[in-house]
Amino acid sequence: MSLLDNIRVFVRVAELGSFSAASRDLRISPAVTSHRIKALEKYLGVRLFNRTTRQLQATEQGEIYYKGCLEVLHALEEAEAAVAAVGGWPRGALRVTAPLGLGRRVISPAVPGFNAEFPEIEVRLRLSDHVLDLMHEGVDAAFRLGVLGDSSFTMRKVADYERVICAAPEYIARRGLPASPEELAEHDCLLLRFPGSTQFQWRLQGPDGPIKLGVKGRFDADDGDVLTSWALAGHGLVLKPLFEVAGHLRAGALRVVLPHAPPEPVTLAILYPHRRLLAPKVKVFADYMIEECRRAISAELDGLSSTELRETG
Repeated sequence: MSLLDNIRVFVRVAELGSFSAASRDLRISPAVTSHRIKALEKYLGVRLFNRTTRQLQATEQGEIYYKGCLEVLHALEEAEAAVAAVGGWPRGALRVTAPLGLGRRVISPAVPGFNAEFPEIEVRLRLSDHVLDLMHEGVDAAFRLGVLGDSSFTMRKVADYERVICAAPEYIARRGLPASPEELAEHDCLLLRFPGSTQFQWRLQGPDGPIKLGVKGRFDADDGDVLTSWALAGHGLVLKPLFEVAGHLRAGALRVVLPHAPPEPVTLAILYPHRRLLAPKVKVFADYMIEECRRAISAELDGLSSTELRETG
């Protein structure tokens, strides 16, 4: 048991605010986590956390020590990156997050191939449609799919992709097709909702510029694939990246709505925390996954375009 290992455990406990959450993240038992924190407190001669049955909070000494430990770990990461950049082999744990649909269809199938090429990199993939705090969660690389704004993180763009609003023929037969974007207010829209979500507002491309609409519906979920399943069952309109529903459109299980006023496209990108020197494990992962994403999504679309959608919508 080294001091550095204890410091890494302490930092994750401080960031996640929980011994159990840090244990899961580090893949060690809660007993080991507790033992390492106690050993660090004994070594320093101070209490690092105030513990109650409901919460864990860093003491004043713990806050000071946490900031210093972050500087140490960042310096160590940069030193390791510098060594690897002049001939070392990329290695180590790599924490990655991605949206659920993209992760299931594109990212997770590509991980075994990446691991075969870089066997000393351990990919820890977390899928969620929630927008995670990358620093708080200790994420090395995050896939984002959306209308991306300014960010303090380094961003590598994969590509821009079309989105569509679509519904099952059953829903259209029952409720009819909206003739204009404004008529979406009269329809059941299936919404992606979680704390901080803005998906209850849809932005479409009109002849005079963007159209921002407030929409509503009887169903919402924090998993985009659930929304697709509801749309397939005829429960409402869903807004999705074209590549996620291309197969359903070809099969006739879904039909495009308002093809002449499509949603704004989304950007697929990889974000990672800014470092003066990017860790080789992150760089090789990003290089590999960008090519895999472009290849896999191109195969999903397989020539399906907005022109074809206008003809069939």
